[in-house]
Amino acid sequence: MTTNVLILCTHNSARSVLAEGMLNHWAAKLGQDVRGFSAGSSPSGRINPFALEALRNAGVETSGFRSKSWDEFTSPSAPPLSIVITVCDSAAAEACPVFFGGSGQPVKVHWGYPDPSNAPEHEKQAAFDLTRQAIGYRMLQLLALPLGTMDRAGLQRALDGIARS
Repeated sequence: MTTNVLILCTHNSARSVLAEGMLNHWAAKLGQDVRGFSAGSSPSGRINPFALEALRNAGVETSGFRSKSWDEFTSPSAPPLSIVITVCDSAAAEACPVFFGGSGQPVKVHWGYPDPSNAPEHEKQAAFDLTRQAIGYRMLQLLALPLGTMDRAGLQRALDGIARS
């Protein structure tokens, strides 16, 4: 059974897109049955070009990315979510909607990252590349977990542990 992971950030234009890209990239490379999605509470409607460049620099295919609302994941026809990860502090502070599917509510965790969009213009691409690397490392840690056999409490502990790493 596929482990579906939703990564949230308010505007779904940078950090959550980096996370979606890196999770799907590493899952495919490692042969893991894990699928990442990203969304935002107030999507900007566009993906930051520096985020796309950071993903391309890592060899990640970027076609098909779009900024979307988390509402797409609240209907009964949405993919059943196992994990919801917030990657920006403002999204973590918002009341998340109810996500359907799977065996109850997904496990939720906050893995915060500074917004690379706030870097000075001459440092912006480096900030996006570093954020992508940090996110990619945590996604590798997630993929190292025995996701198919973990109970909800064990998964929550493991994801909280990754948040502290």
